[in-house]
Amino acid sequence: MAELLKNLYNLDFIQHLANQLRNAKPDFQVQAFQEAVLADPWSTLELKARTQHITDMMHRFLDVSFAEGVDYLGKVAPHFDGYLAMIFPNYVETYGLDEDWEVVIPALEWFTQFSSSEFAVRPFILQDPERMMAQMEVWSHHENHHVRRLASEGCRPRLPWGKALNIFKQDPEPILPILYNLKADASDYVRRSVANNLNDISKDHPDRVLEVGEEWIGQQKETDWIVKHALRTLLKKGNTRALRIFGFGDPKDVIIRDLKLNPPYPQIGDKATIHCNVEILKPSKVRLEYIVDFLKANGKHNPKVFQISENTFEKATSFDLSRMHDFRQMSTRKHYAGVHYLRIIANGEEKAKVQFDLLSE
Repeated sequence: MAELLKNLYNLDFIQHLANQLRNAKPDFQVQAFQEAVLADPWSTLELKARTQHITDMMHRFLDVSFAEGVDYLGKVAPHFDGYLAMIFPNYVETYGLDEDWEVVIPALEWFTQFSSSEFAVRPFILQDPERMMAQMEVWSHHENHHVRRLASEGCRPRLPWGKALNIFKQDPEPILPILYNLKADASDYVRRSVANNLNDISKDHPDRVLEVGEEWIGQQKETDWIVKHALRTLLKKGNTRALRIFGFGDPKDVIIRDLKLNPPYPQIGDKATIHCNVEILKPSKVRLEYIVDFLKANGKHNPKVFQISENTFEKATSFDLSRMHDFRQMSTRKHYAGVHYLRIIANGEEKAKVQFDLLSE
């Protein structure tokens, strides 16, 4: 089992951080810093709380102005990477909101190259959207791909774990020039962020993202991938315009017969096989998915979409389809015994549905 990320903020990490801080600032109190970080209630703190606690202790023991703190931490940051290095941009977010942006902006730009300033930049966007988005546009041309990614990732309207940017949920137009700059970026890391940003926007402004998809599709392989990933939510919803962008055929040309589950009454913890017959009436591109409407604790159902395949059929055909589904308990999905539904979707349209009982273990 993978170690919890919060546990990587351990004694070795704190000692390494303290030593690097002393290298940057020779009078830094290494032992006192370590003891303060690890004092109660450290053992009970979760990931984000540990990040914040370390940030606060750095500020306390550096005991300097914000600009001086940024200078010291700027020397320390290159010795760290990944999520654990979020303590550095978090310092800017925590202590820089009322400081000179001539110090703040270079700090966010520098620290993102070792972790990511995607969370730290968001309060500054909310504080002065026009100024910060102008800076993000500049960053979209930066030579470092981490900085270019920040230009996109930092302004996602619905960034997971980040503060929601309601201004961009209402009007995403300020984001789009940045995404246009990055749509053919050489880095997959950056292109993935562009796709995720567009997917965020699609949840509030689907037609605007469909316009972008229709404009970008066919330009090059990498940009086509962005469009496909950006429209994934709309594709799962069976949006006909999204399906048309990728050339999927008319759903009436697909027939699903004899849908069943084996065993017909699976238990929680079982694997069950979905069986059906698929008939394609004419040459077409077909996207097949299945939906399980999971019973929730409150007695309502929650649909979850699972992709089966995407294929281009050169002629009319029929075939039997089998797909395994796992009903084990998961950290991301808890199963409840009772009535469930299984549905087959072809090119965005429901073609067959069966009810089944999921039995208790």
